[in-house]
Amino acid sequence: MSAPLASAPPVQAPVLVACSHGTRSELGRRTVDALRDAVAAARPDLSVRAAHVDVHGPELPEVVGELSAAGRRSVVVPLLLSSGYHVRVDVARAVAASGGLATAAEALGPGSEVTGVVLQRLGEALGEDPAAFEGAVVLAAAGSSDAVAQGDVRTAAALLGERLRAPVTCGFLSAQEPTVADAVAAARRAGARRVAVAGYLLAPGVFSRRLAAAGADAVAEPMGPHPALVDLVVRRYEAAAALAATP
Repeated sequence: MSAPLASAPPVQAPVLVACSHGTRSELGRRTVDALRDAVAAARPDLSVRAAHVDVHGPELPEVVGELSAAGRRSVVVPLLLSSGYHVRVDVARAVAASGGLATAAEALGPGSEVTGVVLQRLGEALGEDPAAFEGAVVLAAAGSSDAVAQGDVRTAAALLGERLRAPVTCGFLSAQEPTVADAVAAARRAGARRVAVAGYLLAPGVFSRRLAAAGADAVAEPMGPHPALVDLVVRRYEAAAALAATP
């Protein structure tokens, strides 16, 4: 009697490498950690690893390199709101060095899901439906010298404006002009009696603390570990993993 055929070992799902920028803010680190923890709780079948492209470790090349050396596949999901330098260079380099074992997912924004979270945080700051707000809205972003990232912020402002049915201007916290304070002042000069700042920021930190001094009547909190972002991270992972598995 022939021996039964041995079954093939189950194929391990790629590790989800949730890669954030990195921050010196302890609260900011805890906030991003909370987002990763929520993703892990939503998908307990997956291994979720932390990585960063700047400021502190574990650094992305180190994490991807360790997984690749162990023969593990991975999907790097940028916890970033634009496809700027860190996505196109830092993430791309780490993936390219993996010997084909890693792939990159798209950044979280801009898009309808992120716009929905920005809108909710703005409503919380205003204490009213933001669509009924009779004033000007400034979208506050970190700022970048990268042209793609700059375009993504303009797209995010346009998407928010579509939801509000009113123009939204941009203000920046570094690298670009106008500053958030200048954008708020410009809105007042244009006749706005009230000005609100919507934050295009994932977590609190050095940048978000500056917004209180921008002269606005209301300032929204950063997005934080919102359920819509948790779902978005998972979907970014699934899309990239499926694409990588396609022959």
